[in-house]
Amino acid sequence: MSRRKRVADAAGVVRKVSAYNLKIIFANKFAWFLLAAFIFFLGVAAIMFFSSDSDPSAASVYYLLIFPGLLVIFYPTAFGIQNDVDTRMIETLFGIPDYRYKVWLARVALIWVIVFAILVVLTVLSSVILVRVPVIRMVYQLMFPIFFVGSLAFMFSTVVRSGNGTAVIIVIIGVGFWFATEVLSKSKWNLFLNPFAVPTDISEAIWAGIVFDNRVMIAVGSALAVLAGLYNLQRREKFI
Repeated sequence: MSRRKRVADAAGVVRKVSAYNLKIIFANKFAWFLLAAFIFFLGVAAIMFFSSDSDPSAASVYYLLIFPGLLVIFYPTAFGIQNDVDTRMIETLFGIPDYRYKVWLARVALIWVIVFAILVVLTVLSSVILVRVPVIRMVYQLMFPIFFVGSLAFMFSTVVRSGNGTAVIIVIIGVGFWFATEVLSKSKWNLFLNPFAVPTDISEAIWAGIVFDNRVMIAVGSALAVLAGLYNLQRREKFI
């Protein structure tokens, strides 16, 4: 087989995998989650813009954007496996041992790209409406907690095999992390650590170290959650 033929075949597989995963990602209720994310953003941004007491900063924009990001990533990661089961596509995926991992990994990658693009749009709007912020740096920092929550949703969806059940678990975990934010505000263990909110009693060098350690741990946790989800998907009898 010529090199050109192999490249063409690989490109064809990529297109098919991407097309299938895009259908799953944008299926059913995703549009409502996306709409809710934009409504939340516009609502809070309007309050901040028209409030005389408001003093927007990069730190407040970070908190403004994190919830819409979580809304956007939640549905495709929590309900993706259930959609596969409901459409009986899961049987086809399990029938091709190596292919199924490419499909689900491609889905995770596509979700990441879509969320990143949406956050870029919202961050640019924030810079126009509220206060100028470094767009790429802001989105880069937001992706860590958002993708971690998405990875957990994917992992738990392979355990409970129900989007609604996964939603309950993720909401409980998310609320727990959020309540712990104040206690862990200056700790590297804080999932919702805001790298733009530098404490006045800590030097910038120490804060940069805390943020770096926090991001490394979140990235490792996200990778482990995705790998655990893929491992759970080996158990064919649980899904068919």
